[in-house]
Amino acid sequence: MDKLLWEPSPGPRRGPRPAFTVDDIARAGIAIADADGLAAVTMQRVADQLGVTKMALYRYVPGKAELVALMLDIGLGGPPPRGDLGWRAALDAWSRALFVEFAAHPWSLEASVGARVMGPNELGWLEEAVAALTGTGLDGSEMLDVAVTLVGHVRSLAQQTAGSPPGTEAALDDAIAGLVHGREDRFPALAAAIDDARTSGKQDQALDFGLARILDGVAVLIDQRAGVTSAHPAP
Repeated sequence: MDKLLWEPSPGPRRGPRPAFTVDDIARAGIAIADADGLAAVTMQRVADQLGVTKMALYRYVPGKAELVALMLDIGLGGPPPRGDLGWRAALDAWSRALFVEFAAHPWSLEASVGARVMGPNELGWLEEAVAALTGTGLDGSEMLDVAVTLVGHVRSLAQQTAGSPPGTEAALDDAIAGLVHGREDRFPALAAAIDDARTSGKQDQALDFGLARILDGVAVLIDQRAGVTSAHPAP
């Protein structure tokens, strides 16, 4: 697995010149998963997509597990460059870009859980997040934990809206509101919150809200490391 992800072979050494590459195989799998989900990806279907026999694929990729690992790394692609952004703006942009990738490839949510070998692109996302925090005073464990926390928030929102059109969050709110309607005496706090959200127009903002609160907390920790005190200290 490691060698396939990190040192991909250009193709089999024997036989005629290959008509496709490992990258082609992975992209065929991505097309199938994007359309029909990860369960629909089989070596046979990928072979059919490429117009070759299933046995021909095994000369490049040992099996489905390796294929999915390749699909995930190619599907996510590389992270956006940080440029001259400060740590907070960089992590905000990083999180939103990751959300876009998860939303574009809902199957990647399933493929990116558990202990497994990460590819260079996926590891590159983690590198960018940690690099953005380098020099802030956080230690290595804290920088990694910040990245994991942001990924968790992004994954959660992407999973809730996977395969759904824009406005799904508002639709979920409406569904909850429908259940609460007529039962306000049983769920008074929820009813009041829903009414306030509709009045204020603050819907479909869970990604924004969560990112802001996470990064607010990180900013407090960074200030603590720098010895900065609050302008309004607690009595």
